[in-house]
Amino acid sequence: MVRPIAFYLPQFHPIPENDAWWGKGFTEWTNTANAKPLFDGHYQPHVPADLGYYDLRTPEARAAQADLARRYGIEGFCYYHYWFGEGRRLLERPFDEVLASGEPDFPFCLCWANQSWAGHWFGADGRTLIEQVYGGEAEMAVHFAWLLQAFRDPRYIRVNGRPVMLVFSVAGLPDAPGLCRVWRGLAQAAGLPGLHLLAVRHSLGRRDPHAAGFDGAVDMSLPLTGHNRVELNQGVRTFDYGRWGDHDNPPAQPGVVQYPCVGPGWDNTPRLGRDGLVYVNYSPQMFRAKVRRAAGQLADRPPQDRLLFVKAWNEWAEGNHLEPDLRYGHAWLEALRDGVSDRS
Repeated sequence: MVRPIAFYLPQFHPIPENDAWWGKGFTEWTNTANAKPLFDGHYQPHVPADLGYYDLRTPEARAAQADLARRYGIEGFCYYHYWFGEGRRLLERPFDEVLASGEPDFPFCLCWANQSWAGHWFGADGRTLIEQVYGGEAEMAVHFAWLLQAFRDPRYIRVNGRPVMLVFSVAGLPDAPGLCRVWRGLAQAAGLPGLHLLAVRHSLGRRDPHAAGFDGAVDMSLPLTGHNRVELNQGVRTFDYGRWGDHDNPPAQPGVVQYPCVGPGWDNTPRLGRDGLVYVNYSPQMFRAKVRRAAGQLADRPPQDRLLFVKAWNEWAEGNHLEPDLRYGHAWLEALRDGVSDRS
């Protein structure tokens, strides 16, 4: 039994900040729908199939997502959670409504996406749109008080009773051990059996999560190295998905609890145009093989601890989405389901 958990991007509804930065009505669909192929064989744009160009303000869209994910064996969603300090959040409405309504009845956990938002992520200049700020223990306590309402929800994903909480950028934390210590103490005071804190790692360079106070690492790395670089005449930076080998399932580190993270592809040219990065030569069959290897890495763990993260459920403007599109249909979902169940 493996527990697939898919990262979930909430930027599919308009918010005043994005209206001001990018124009009225901007959502992740804006760049997705306007994408253009930049070289021969470049698959763009990605057009959604079953779920259409949904708006996450509607409960029907959220219910349809959960129904589809459940059908293919995904245990739950890991919602990106944007807390910029002093209680300021963005893109909070979808999860707030999931939490308040109790619907959909589908498991979830949270990943604190603790990074400043920069214009260059969306093809603009490098100005900071909103800055991630940190405070001391008082700020940590305020943040935890908000998180606690999610941790207490019966749908929240747990390992041995402990709510699973991810931090996207441990390097950005001014005091990672302090944060873990404060949050664990507050969890105990609130009557929780503890927290299962996971650090997201973005490169194969080995930052020890345990030294920073975490229970393990989620290895979300893009192996953009010389071994899989492909040169194209059109000048777009491309990398061969088929040459990854085991680079997306990094080797075990003694003493480090690692959770694999697999994805169906990458292409952020909808956001960045020719400055983007593209994986080519990918297929659902290759993705299935990667899932199978990742599941094998978890086989010797207790069932509760077999967390397999998938990037992502719906990151359409970065070219990694399990949600069906017109070209592949349900093939990525089928590959995930089959890869988890077939480790031969």
